[in-house]
Amino acid sequence: MSETRPPADEQDLPLVAPFTAADVDLAERRCLHQGFFRLEELHLRHRLFEGGWSGRVVREVHHRHDAVGVLLYDVERDTVVLVEQFRAGALDDPDSPWKLEVVAGLVERGESVAEVARRETMEEAGCEVGELIELHTYYPSPGACDERVTLFCGLVDSRGLGGVHGLDEEHEDIRVHVLPFTRAWELLQAGRLDNAMCLIAFHWLAGERASLRARR
Repeated sequence: MSETRPPADEQDLPLVAPFTAADVDLAERRCLHQGFFRLEELHLRHRLFEGGWSGRVVREVHHRHDAVGVLLYDVERDTVVLVEQFRAGALDDPDSPWKLEVVAGLVERGESVAEVARRETMEEAGCEVGELIELHTYYPSPGACDERVTLFCGLVDSRGLGGVHGLDEEHEDIRVHVLPFTRAWELLQAGRLDNAMCLIAFHWLAGERASLRARR
């Protein structure tokens, strides 16, 4: 039976992590699949919090491009712009594999995250972004995937937006929705906005919306 330990005092937690990649002994890295994404099997051991080393550990890691998400917000009209498209990873979703999301895309070599945000907004929503506000950079699932996501709020003029967009060569079929913030928040509360980018971005916007609107 594992020993029960008292929780650490939050004030004692360092701002910098106690370990780095130098505290991992990587014995083998094996490619299991190479397609648009890469799947690797890692054989490793790592240092332990109470000293010493772990036993040999085997983990599979899904290697992806880093990604960018953009919540498009019209300050003047208090509306948000969302996109809807089929998602293969949600094929077994009990409701639908078509998901409402913020604009998003992958970072290609040589691109900055801000460039990706503006490019994807035009490709997916037919819209130009004014001010870009960077929110967070985070790992959606670091236990199994190396992807890092940078999330923005992009200020836009939502008048005239809508229709179906996307690149034919990427098999994109993306429908654009312009919604009052209050309606979008209802959808979030009802579980319709059920992906990490939406949840994080909308909770940020809920806290900052009044100050953004006061800047008009």
